[in-house]
Amino acid sequence: MNAKEVLQKVKDGSMTIEEAEHFFVRAPFEDLDFAKLDLHRQVRTGFPEVVFCERKPLDMLKAIFLRLYEENGEVFGTRANAEQAEAVCEVIPGVTYNPVSRILKCVPEREGIGCIAVASAGTADLPAAEEAAETAEYFGAKVIRIYDIGVSGIHRVLSRLDDLRSANCVVAAAGMEGALISVLGGLVNVPLIALPTSVGYGASFGGVSALLTMINSCANGISVVNIDNGYGAGYNAALINRLAVRGAGNRD
Repeated sequence: MNAKEVLQKVKDGSMTIEEAEHFFVRAPFEDLDFAKLDLHRQVRTGFPEVVFCERKPLDMLKAIFLRLYEENGEVFGTRANAEQAEAVCEVIPGVTYNPVSRILKCVPEREGIGCIAVASAGTADLPAAEEAAETAEYFGAKVIRIYDIGVSGIHRVLSRLDDLRSANCVVAAAGMEGALISVLGGLVNVPLIALPTSVGYGASFGGVSALLTMINSCANGISVVNIDNGYGAGYNAALINRLAVRGAGNRD
């Protein structure tokens, strides 16, 4: 429950002032001993806390997911494995797991706003691209997926140029030499988020070559996240999209 919902409940009489006061004065986090859950993050930032699942013991992960679900009515986790997904399903109904993106979530259906394009150079880049796409969708954006448009076949990029240019922001996931983002930088007029992936042969150094290419791109309007950080790319894209939608509303 967020601050707006609390105030609405006070207004319509379903919550007392004392109950509302308890919501606002309680500690900004809940201490589970092994984790301190930031239950006020949505109040401050507009987005609730997300769970990084990797390396978390099953019992602890189940407790974290359950408490966040009880608080927000939804929960979103990244970098989960199949064993963790099975464990969380035991305590929360309706949890879904995507083995490609490794996203573990229980989220109600919602219609996205604005538009974010998530592109990938190749099919091997899909894990990072899908993590970005699902993250952006969770944070309220409409997402169009444009996959396998690497520069080895430049006509594939050009065939989707209208879709790319219609978005408020473009995320481009690429490994190997990471050239896709520079090509897009010369074709679209919206912010670009470069997502280097750890895809490639030995001299790609686990994504470092793509990262360096993206950082050193001569194209304009590009920001770069860490290697395989689809979550970070999706989050930043969602922020840009939200500002674009807000700005469009102000112009009307």
